[in-house]
Amino acid sequence: MPFPDITPALHAAAPELRGRLVANQEMAGLTWFRVGGPAQVLFTPADEADLAYFLSRLPAEIPVTVVGLGSNLIVRDGGIPGVVIRLGGKAFGEIVREEGDRLRAGTATPDVKLARAAADASLDGLAFYRGIPGCIGGALRMNAGAHGGETTDVLVEARGVTRAGEIVTFSHADMGFSYRNSTVPSDVIFTSALFQGRPGDQAAILAEMDRVTSAREAAQPIKERTGGSTFKNPEGGKAWQLIDAAGCRGLRIGGAQVSEMHCNFLINTGGASAADIEGLGEEVRRRVKDNSGYELHWEIKRFGVAA
Repeated sequence: MPFPDITPALHAAAPELRGRLVANQEMAGLTWFRVGGPAQVLFTPADEADLAYFLSRLPAEIPVTVVGLGSNLIVRDGGIPGVVIRLGGKAFGEIVREEGDRLRAGTATPDVKLARAAADASLDGLAFYRGIPGCIGGALRMNAGAHGGETTDVLVEARGVTRAGEIVTFSHADMGFSYRNSTVPSDVIFTSALFQGRPGDQAAILAEMDRVTSAREAAQPIKERTGGSTFKNPEGGKAWQLIDAAGCRGLRIGGAQVSEMHCNFLINTGGASAADIEGLGEEVRRRVKDNSGYELHWEIKRFGVAA
């Protein structure tokens, strides 16, 4: 059942809005799992100023959810009430080189595109982004990392917009980075980030990116409908090893399956619902806890309501 259409009221509250509002936008096609219900409203802002204007006029009781490339999330089958904001276009996807071996990137920029831009500029230190299936906004939110590098290693500062519509800048210290986490308030929407590289040999950087690519293709089900790494590694353990030891490799619920190739990945084998995928994840968590005593915590974000 669709949500009530609130777009006329939103347009009335923000008459100078330049971005696009769409009522009851299906989200399944915007996520890597290809599951989930609609967004009550999907908003694509024209630029940072448009985003700030919209948020400053948005009634406080309307919830806001932010999505990026859809690689690391599950949208539940009942959809997402309120406004879903998805950044895109040149305003949020541009990369600019700045003085001091730095790159500034919009937060809709795919992580792999940042790695390629750094290689093109012969800047070392950012090649690890080749192995992260997401965009810069998500990398900032969860201190994304892979193959020996993390966002905290290279971030100088980030810009964002608060729920009240204020544009703010966060220094590296302000980000409060820890393992797969940042302490920036969850209602802040990141819009751009400044990264620090270092001069390097372009051939060596490209070779490192090729190594990362080969390692991913050999170990991860990147050609499947998946959301990437499902659970955070607990202190003192590795999630995939705990899942394997609990007998969950290949485990299925409906159309959802624990990957045979890498069992910290869940995949939609075809026809899975969001409930299948989330339910499978919860069953994996239960079995790991019973088998080892370790409690796994979701790395994949889950939004919305059940059907």
